Amino acid sequence: MTTKTTASLKPADVEKKWIVIDAKDAVVGRLATFIAMRLRGKHRADYTPHVDCGDHVVVINADQVKFTGRKLDQKTYYWHTGYPGGVKGRTAGKILGGRFPERVLMKAVERMLPKESPLARRQLTHLRLYTSAEHPHQAQNPEVVDFKGFNAKNVRSQ
Repeated sequence: MTTKTTASLKPADVEKKWIVIDAKDAVVGRLATFIAMRLRGKHRADYTPHVDCGDHVVVINADQVKFTGRKLDQKTYYWHTGYPGGVKGRTAGKILGGRFPERVLMKAVERMLPKESPLARRQLTHLRLYTSAEHPHQAQNPEVVDFKGFNAKNVRSQ
């Protein structure tokens, strides 16, 4: 009787690709889901949960993402200062109009990865967000992914 074993990917066998995504007018949640899947490596046939087998993802125009509905005014990001009564909050619209608008997409992707995991922290370092159309990763020959072409719902019409 022969037993079949599932092939487990080893860290030395992983070949990471580089992909570029244009986030202009893309819906935040849908884009974050796609990016999280690519960072984890779940798009691969040889996906192994305990190995960092995802790709490097470069996102350009990260400040031009869109929300659906009234989330721009109603979605609030909270944090605590550490002092009693120190809960603070800021709406998504204020963050997108502020100094670091790419943090909206960064938080969305971060919250779609496993919680409090060293592997998730390492996978998140493979995400690069840029607010302009240029990026310094041309030497890696990144593949351009047409995220908006996958589904008409990926792009906000207004």
